[in-house]
Amino acid sequence: MPEKSPAALEFLLSRRSRPAKTLTTPVPSRDELLPILTAAARTPDHGKLEPWRFIVMEKPALDRLAGIAQTRGEALALEPDRIAKGVDQFANGNLVVAVIEIIKPNEKVPALELTYSAGAVCLAMLNAALASGWGANWLSGWPSHDRGFMTDALDLADDERVAGFIHIGTEKSAPPERPRPDLEKITQWLSE
Repeated sequence: MPEKSPAALEFLLSRRSRPAKTLTTPVPSRDELLPILTAAARTPDHGKLEPWRFIVMEKPALDRLAGIAQTRGEALALEPDRIAKGVDQFANGNLVVAVIEIIKPNEKVPALELTYSAGAVCLAMLNAALASGWGANWLSGWPSHDRGFMTDALDLADDERVAGFIHIGTEKSAPPERPRPDLEKITQWLSE
């Protein structure tokens, strides 16, 4: 039996992502980021395939990605507001970890389980950053789904895609609590 950890449960019951636009410097150093990455890499992984990897992006790289997002958004003829939202998530960031899903075909592990694992890595990294005292947010947006952006900005291979961009930094202001799901409405109990 695992040992009870009331503090960990209390953290999970009260955790709250911090909006990326409210995150500023300082950001974690490489030494401070390593335990967060290590915690994320402990995510359930059917078949031990490690269907994900990390790209840590610091401010100069984020400025470069913002420019690529602008160019790609214009090439895709996106609405100016939508382009700006994609650009801003990089231009306004100070430290972002891209979680990259790697498609690793395996006859014993359905492809969807690789995607689930990559998503679980994003949540584990988000929670590890929050538990470490940093503000953090998991973003996606159109750049994470655009193959041209993935190739131009991150040099991803054809068998790779973005699972999420995890923004980590110091929060300027605590967000208000938001409504949570009504467990009565979303829970079904089966006894037979």
